[in-house]
Amino acid sequence: MEFDVRAIIEGYAQGYFLMANEEDNSLGWYSSCQRALIPLDERFRYPKSLRRALNQERFTVAVNRDFMGVVTACASRETTWISPELQEVYWALYQSGWAYSFETWQGDRLAGGILGIVVGGAFIGESMFYHIPEASKVAMVKLVERLRDRHFLLFDAQINNPHLERFGAHIVADEEYQLLLQQALHYQCSLA
Repeated sequence: MEFDVRAIIEGYAQGYFLMANEEDNSLGWYSSCQRALIPLDERFRYPKSLRRALNQERFTVAVNRDFMGVVTACASRETTWISPELQEVYWALYQSGWAYSFETWQGDRLAGGILGIVVGGAFIGESMFYHIPEASKVAMVKLVERLRDRHFLLFDAQINNPHLERFGAHIVADEEYQLLLQQALHYQCSLA
């Protein structure tokens, strides 16, 4: 199946995101009057219980070592918005240099990861997963470090939840989000 990658990226650059409808798996564009952002400044935090896993260096990190493994793991939940068609969209975005997987590994085993799209200086987080406890949390900490090092302006987590709040995620109104997103589009950042 062929996708208009440029049109998809333009949708993300306007603040929309793709999701599959739960009833019929049809793909559609969505937006929200509020957005959850992961702070890339001193407001970022993580659970104290995670320090041991970070200090022990139980996981190594990689970018795009197993992109489709991350996509498949993110889609392999009881309830998911990542339909087979959306998996194909992510693959097309990956092949065009827009989609990334930020992964944690334990030896040769994919332990956890975060799937996202990079548009300018914005990392738009689509989903995350873990196969080994703490792996996705370590991925979050290491991803924020990478985004800071690469001068990203925005980490959009889309929809807030208690898990993300543990990392300092906060809600902004759509108007503020749009301003930040437009600023981020003027940056040229790369996760790799």
